[in-house]
Amino acid sequence: MLANPATSVTTIERFILEQERNFPDATGELSNLLYDVALGAKVIASAIRRAGLVHVLGSAGGTNVQGEEQMKLDIFANETLKNAMCHTGRVCVMASEEDEQLIPIPEQYSHGKYAVLFDPLDGSSNIDVNCSVGTIFSVYRRVSMEGSGTMADVLQRGSEQVAAGYVLYGSSVMLVYSTGRGVHGFTLDPTIGEFLLSHPNIMTPRVGRYYSVNESNFARWNRGVQMAVRGFHGDTPERIKGKKSRYIGSLVADFHRNLIAGGIFLYPGDEKNPEGKLRLSYEAAPMAFLIEQAGGGATDGYRPILSIVPDRLHQRTPLVIGSHDDVVFVTETIKEFGP
Repeated sequence: MLANPATSVTTIERFILEQERNFPDATGELSNLLYDVALGAKVIASAIRRAGLVHVLGSAGGTNVQGEEQMKLDIFANETLKNAMCHTGRVCVMASEEDEQLIPIPEQYSHGKYAVLFDPLDGSSNIDVNCSVGTIFSVYRRVSMEGSGTMADVLQRGSEQVAAGYVLYGSSVMLVYSTGRGVHGFTLDPTIGEFLLSHPNIMTPRVGRYYSVNESNFARWNRGVQMAVRGFHGDTPERIKGKKSRYIGSLVADFHRNLIAGGIFLYPGDEKNPEGKLRLSYEAAPMAFLIEQAGGGATDGYRPILSIVPDRLHQRTPLVIGSHDDVVFVTETIKEFGP
């Protein structure tokens, strides 16, 4: 007897289990790790929803390893994700944008075969003004031997990721992830506390409607980047059709809009920050993994993001990411007009 369409829903757990059935060698460990991330996201989402009522708004009074002001919710989200994964036996080591060093798994727990990196609360400076923020995560298969993980486990090129995704805490809470077999989105139903499949097999348009960039940095960009952005303004219609400008200042929020509706996000290097400001391992690589699975592209202006092997934990990179043809336009324009 078929399920009643009115009552049949696909939870994230059911979806992952059904995907596993197509791969007889799957052990279920990665699936369970994704459940751990989803649980952490629910806890963080609950805190964000009540942020103004439970005194977790505002600065924590310190800075993180990036030299950026830490918000109270940064610390809460960071500790929540650590606690969601450290005891499960599925992870050998973790790394967070908020921590200077690797996060070892306590000796009393088993050490698993995955390394997890995360930006616990991307765009947290927007919290106090009630704008969207997010969590970004990345999963690699360990390359070290048994026991506690090492730096080699987290300093892998992005193409070696076995899973990546983000959680958007906006008007609704969405978890979007890929294990290399397409990109799928789940929306949290607060009435039952479950992530339900809402956006299966996401494909981003080949040409986007929007461009997202902090144009206050325009004067510090090289000529190639300036010419590309002028193209998005509509100044060179013979080269590209102009686009609408949309910029929130939260990578997850800008990326999600462009992923669904089509568009491009840029955070190029400039005279002040020649290496860019975004973190390669915590932000650029997982988003690049997702966008390529959805038919788009991601580069640092010259090289594919997924081809870059990081040489340090908190390495930064310029980022051009989004709809395929728009990314090609930017890289070709940078190449043509040079620095």
